[in-house]
Amino acid sequence: VVADGVVDIFDAAGIKKPDISILSEDFLNEIRNMKRKNISIELLKKLLSDEITFKGKRNLVQSKTFSEMLADAVKKYQNNLLTATEIINELIELAKQIKDANSRGEKMNLNEDELAFYDALEVNDSAVKVLGDDILKTIAHELVDKVKASTSIDWTIKENVKARMRVIVKRILRKYGYPPDKQEKAVITVLKQAEMLADIWTSEAA
Repeated sequence: VVADGVVDIFDAAGIKKPDISILSEDFLNEIRNMKRKNISIELLKKLLSDEITFKGKRNLVQSKTFSEMLADAVKKYQNNLLTATEIINELIELAKQIKDANSRGEKMNLNEDELAFYDALEVNDSAVKVLGDDILKTIAHELVDKVKASTSIDWTIKENVKARMRVIVKRILRKYGYPPDKQEKAVITVLKQAEMLADIWTSEAA
């Protein structure tokens, strides 16, 4: 049972917070029905914030999207545009979306790194959608291969290697007919994502 003092218990006792990917409907309902709504809100904010920070280590775009959604919900509550019950429902809905996002790559037959590059391709843009999902997945797969091949060099601090990676990314986008007017923004996002994953891959290989 979720007790009213659950936030203090988590912090003071160092109990591992629930993994958002396995949050049950029962657990979310218990939070929704807690008498002290302020505790419910703080608990949900903490769970969501921690999960978004964790996602931010591997998926730049997904983390940014969820972070903006959380900030927007909290701001509406602070401005009295949402009641305590409404903000709780909105945060629970966001928790469910994050939970669904955790299995998204598996459903799309993309691993975690490929999904991160897939998201970096601005796939929701109408001009990009025209390419079709199969092409976008192929681009994501090729980006992972090319960036991973560069992880033997710390290209994140070498401008010449960064410049070479930029050329490689642009070449891949052109190869598959990525919209020319959307390429510059995609290249910037892809390179930021690449830096993030290159650091992770390097540390994992150490």
